[in-house]
Amino acid sequence: MDDLIQLRASGCRATVDVARGGRLASLIVGERELLVPAPDREDRSLEWGCFLMAPWPGRLAGGRVAWRDGLIHLRTARGPDALHGVVYDRRWTVDRAEADQAVLSCAFDPAAWPLGGRVRQRLRLAADKLELHAVITAGRRAMPAALGWHPWFRRTGGEPRLLVAATRVLQTRRMIPTGRTIAVAGVTDLRAGPWLGARRLDHTYVEPRPPVVATWPDLELRVEFSRTTRALVVFTPPGGLCVEPQTAWPDALGTMDARYGARVLEPGRTLRATMRLRWRVIGAA
Repeated sequence: MDDLIQLRASGCRATVDVARGGRLASLIVGERELLVPAPDREDRSLEWGCFLMAPWPGRLAGGRVAWRDGLIHLRTARGPDALHGVVYDRRWTVDRAEADQAVLSCAFDPAAWPLGGRVRQRLRLAADKLELHAVITAGRRAMPAALGWHPWFRRTGGEPRLLVAATRVLQTRRMIPTGRTIAVAGVTDLRAGPWLGARRLDHTYVEPRPPVVATWPDLELRVEFSRTTRALVVFTPPGGLCVEPQTAWPDALGTMDARYGARVLEPGRTLRATMRLRWRVIGAA
C-alpha cells in the first residue's frame, strides 16, 4: 500500500503508516511483533502502534493554552482535556524513504493549532535498534512547544519486568498535575525492575534516567532517550505497556510554568528530541 513504508534490517522489520499519523504501525524482531496493532484499517485512535505527540504531549487541561495575545482553545477528546497534540491522526508527507530509514514531516493544521509551525521525524532501523528523532520548528509566529512518543508495546510472550530509574512522580488531580511531586512508593516504585503483574499505572515520572528496561522471558527492550526528556509516562493497561518519554510534563503548555518544561520557540527556532528502542533476544547465540 502507498500509505505504508516498509523498513528492513537484519532480522527486523518496521512499518510506518503515513496516513495515520506517520506512526510506527509495526515493529517485528525475528518473528515477534513488539507493538499493539491497529484494530482495523481505518482506526486513527490513540491506542496502538507508536506515534509522535506534538506540539505537546499528554493532557492539556480544558484544551486551553494561555498565550501572548489571548487564549487558544484546542480540540478535546475523552472529556474536557486536549490529548497528545495534533498530528497523531494526520497524513504526513514522505520527505525521503530508503531501505532502512524514512524521513516524514507534517505542518500543524491551523484549524487545530493556530500558531503554525511544523514537525519532522526520522526513523532509522538497524539489526538491534530503532532510532526516532523529531524536531519541531516554529513558523512565522512564536509558539510554546513540547514533544514526546507514545509507544504501545504488547504484553505477550510472558509477563514483563519494568525498570524505571526515577525517584519521584507527579501528583495529579483528575489526571492533571498539581505542580507537586511525590516520592515513588509501593506500586509506583520501579527502580528494582519488578514484575508488572497486576500493577495498573498511569503515572508521570519526573527527571527519569535512561534507559528504561522492559524484560520478557525471551527479550530485553531498552528505551533510551535524549537529555531533553523531562518526564516519562508509564501506562500499564491489561492489553499493553506504554513507556512515553516527553520533553515536558503534561499540561506544560497550559501553565507555562518553567518547572513543567515547555519551551518557547521564537520564529524559525527548533525543539529536538530522540528516542531509541534497543533490543536483545534472550538466549540467542
